[in-house]
Amino acid sequence: MAEDWKHLLIETNDEYRQLASKHHSLDDRLLELEAKYYLSDSEQFEEISLKKRKLQLKDRMESIVREHRTVSPATGLSA
Repeated sequence: MAEDWKHLLIETNDEYRQLASKHHSLDDRLLELEAKYYLSDSEQFEEISLKKRKLQLKDRMESIVREHRTVSPATGLSA
């Protein structure tokens, strides 16, 4: 299962752990912006930028999961 791989990688892979942490931080900031009734122009730009950056991080994290599924199928985790 993908969640098992994610937990394993958070514990064992520095890059994945850093990406996950940054992804979480961006998500927190997006929640702050989404809680506002009105966003200034700069906040709207920030929101768009954060969403793009968050997607890039997620794509890289998924890539790492795929790499580890391929390289380490003997971990006992299901793909």
